[in-house]
Amino acid sequence: MSRNTPPRSSGKSAKSGGKSGGKSGAKSGAKPGQVTRARWGARPARPEATDRDGFTAQTAPLAPGESSPPPAAAVRKAAEAKKPAGGRSAAGKPAGGGAKAPAGGGAAGQRAPRKQAVRPPKALRAAKPVLRVPAGDPLVGERYEVEVGPVAHGGGHCVARHEGRVLFVRHTLPGERVIAQVTEGTTKSRFLRADAVEILTPSKDRIAAPCPFSGPGKCGGCDWQHVTPGGQRKLKGQVLTEQLAKLAGLTPAEAGWDGSVEPVGGKLPPGEVPQWRSRIQYTVDQESGEVGLRKHRSHDIQLVDRCLIASEGITELGLEARDWTGLTSIDVIAAAGSSDRQLILTPAPGEQLPLVELDKPVSISRIDDQENFHQVHGRTFVRERAVGRTWRVSNGGFWQIHPEAPDTLVDAVMSGLDPQWGENALDLYCGVGLFAGALADRVGEDGAVLGIESGKQAVLDARHNLAELENVRIECDKVEALLPRTGIESTDLIVLDPPRAGAGRETVRHLVGLSARRIAYVACDPAALARDLAFFREGGYRPVSLRAFDLFPMTHHFECVAILEPIRGAA
Repeated sequence: MSRNTPPRSSGKSAKSGGKSGGKSGAKSGAKPGQVTRARWGARPARPEATDRDGFTAQTAPLAPGESSPPPAAAVRKAAEAKKPAGGRSAAGKPAGGGAKAPAGGGAAGQRAPRKQAVRPPKALRAAKPVLRVPAGDPLVGERYEVEVGPVAHGGGHCVARHEGRVLFVRHTLPGERVIAQVTEGTTKSRFLRADAVEILTPSKDRIAAPCPFSGPGKCGGCDWQHVTPGGQRKLKGQVLTEQLAKLAGLTPAEAGWDGSVEPVGGKLPPGEVPQWRSRIQYTVDQESGEVGLRKHRSHDIQLVDRCLIASEGITELGLEARDWTGLTSIDVIAAAGSSDRQLILTPAPGEQLPLVELDKPVSISRIDDQENFHQVHGRTFVRERAVGRTWRVSNGGFWQIHPEAPDTLVDAVMSGLDPQWGENALDLYCGVGLFAGALADRVGEDGAVLGIESGKQAVLDARHNLAELENVRIECDKVEALLPRTGIESTDLIVLDPPRAGAGRETVRHLVGLSARRIAYVACDPAALARDLAFFREGGYRPVSLRAFDLFPMTHHFECVAILEPIRGAA
C-alpha cells in the first residue's frame, strides 16, 4: 500500500497488556487480539557494520601511506611498559620511592621518543563533508524539439533524446513531438529533466487538463491531468509490463496478468475528475498564510483555491479560504464511512497554534518539534469503514486514501488466496489489521492468524480493531527481525503488504521456507514488486495471478495484487 501519510510517534511507549510470562491464549490473561509479550527468545546478535565494499573496520584495506595498526596484544604490552616497575603504592606514588622511571624504558634524564599516533582504519574515519556542485555548465531553461518515446517508471515522465542525451520529460505522452524545456541538468549530466512546454504533435489520448494548477512549473501532485482516464491506465500498464520484463524476466502471461489496469469507481462524465483523495498534506506559505501544494521536485508552493482530486469531505472544510499564519503544514483527513474529520497542524518554530474555527466538526492535533503527536481538540483517531467493520486509525496513521481501496484490495487478496476453515495465516506489515481481520473471518475459530507490524500505534489500533477475534495475534516489531524468532516453521497462507521499497531478498528467502500453499503480495511500486517476484522465483514460487488497480487517478501510482504458488517439482 502506498504510504502517503506516514504514521507519527505519539511520544509515549506502547505498554504490553496483561502480565508477562505464562502460557499464551486464554490462560495468559491477554485480551483477544492482543499479546502480553513475545514468546520467542532474544534478538540475534547484530552483524558487524560494513562499508559499501563489504569490508568491516577490521578487514578494510589500508589507505596509501597508511601503516598497519599494532595488534591488540602489542598495544597492551606497550601500556604495561608505561607503568612504573612495581606498580603504585596506596598513596598513589611510585612504589619504593625514588625518581619516576623514564617513559619508554630509556635511561634516566633521556627524553623518550615521541609516540606515533595510530591512525584509525579507513572505515572508522570521520568523513569530511563534501559540497557537491554539479559539474558542467547549467542547461536549465534550454529548449529542445524532441520526439517523445515510451513512458518511464516513476515521476510521470516519458523518455526522449536530444543529440544522444536522455531527457525525462513530464507533461507529455509517448509519440508526441514537443518543445522540452530543461528543468534540471548541466552539460556534464548523464541525463536531463524537462517539461513539455509546447505540444507540436499531440497524442490522441491528450485532453485539456481540468485542473488550472496542473502543468509545467505548477502543482506536482498530479502527473497526468492532461491524459484521458483510459490513456492513464494504458500508461500504467506499460510501466508494469516493462518492470516485469526488466527486473523479473516475466511476460504478462507468465505473471498471470491480462495486461489491464482495472478502473475503480464509477464512470464520470467527460471533463470531471474523480474526488478520491481522502488525505492531503497542505503546505502553508509563510508570507501570506495561504495553503498550497508542493511543485514537482521542489520546496516551492503552488497556492490553490481547491484540489480537484480531494474528497468531498476535505473540500467542504474550505481550508484554502482561511489564514493559517504560524503553521508550516496541515494534514487533513476525511474518513470514509463516517463523518470523522481531522486536522494535524505543524506550527512554525516558536509559533503558537492559531484559533481554528470551521463550519464542520473536526478534531485537531499538532506535531511538535520532535515529530511527536499531541491531542488539541476532539479525537486522536478517525473511524474508517471497510469490509463490514469499523476501523480505528490513530495519529494520522496509514490507511488507503482511495475510499474504495480497502474493499477492492481485500476482495482481490481473499479471492486469490481462497482461505479455508482451520488454516493458519500470516499478515505481514499488517497496519491496523485490515487483511488480518478478513483472514480471521475465513479461517474461523479452528484457524489462526499472526499479524506483524512495526508501528506501535498501528499495533494498538489493530489490537483494538480485532479485539473480538480470539484467533488473531498482533505482534509489534519489524518483519525481518521478528519473523525468524517466532519459531514458525510452516503456514498455509501469507499476505504481505510491504512499504514502497519492497520486502527484499532475505525476507522473501524466509517466507519461501514456510511452504505456504499460497502467498498474496500487495504492492504499490511495480519495480519493488518485480524485484521481489524474482526473489520468490529463486525460492521456488511463481505468480499465478496478477491484478493491477487504478487507485490513484491523475497520478502515475497504482496498486497491484499478485498471488503466488509453489512451482511444481521445485525443491
